[in-house]
Amino acid sequence: MLDLSYKELLSAAAIALTFIAFFPYIRSILRGEIKPHVFSWIIWGATTLVAFFAQLDDDGGVGAWPIGISGVITLFIALLAYIKKSDIAITKTDWLFFITAMSSLPFWYFTSDPLWAVIILTAVDVFGFGPTIRKTYIDPYSESQLFFTLFVIRNIIASIALENYSLTTLLFPVVIAIACGILMLMIAYRRIVLFSIKQ
Repeated sequence: MLDLSYKELLSAAAIALTFIAFFPYIRSILRGEIKPHVFSWIIWGATTLVAFFAQLDDDGGVGAWPIGISGVITLFIALLAYIKKSDIAITKTDWLFFITAMSSLPFWYFTSDPLWAVIILTAVDVFGFGPTIRKTYIDPYSESQLFFTLFVIRNIIASIALENYSLTTLLFPVVIAIACGILMLMIAYRRIVLFSIKQ
C-alpha cells in the first residue's frame, strides 16, 4: 500500500484540477467555442515551464509538478490556437506584450539565482495576460470563466503542496492565481455589462 504524504496528496489534487480545467477548455477550442490568444499561451507556456525548473532548483518538490504539467499542456494549447486560428487579430499592443515577454526570457541565463529568474518570469507571465485581457474585454464570451476559476484554486493547492516555502517557490503560483482571479472577475463584469446593454 502506498504511503502518500499530505504534500503528495495535495500535489495530486492540483494535477487533477489541472486536467479537469484543461480538458473542457481544449474540447471547447476544438469545437470553436473558445478562442485563445496564441501570443498569451506561448508566453504562459514558456514561462510556466521555466518557473517549474526554478521551483525544482529551490527544492519545491512535489508541489512544483502541477506547474510543470501545466506548462506542457499550455504549450499544446498555444499550438492548438495557432492551428485553429483561434484569435488571429494581432494588434500592435499584442506585439508589444509578446516582444517584451520573449526578450525577458534570456534573463534566466544571466541570473543564476532562481529567485531573480522567478521574479522575471512571473513578470513576463503577467505580461502574457495583456493580449487575453484586451481580447476578453471586447468579447467576454471568448474565454471560459470556469477555466480561470479552477486555475485560481489549483494554484492555491499547488502552493500549499510545495515542500519548501520561499519567495522563489511561492511567487509564481500566487501571482498567477491573483492574475487569473482578476481575469475571471473581469469576464464576469463584462458579461453583466453586455447583458444589460442588450436589455
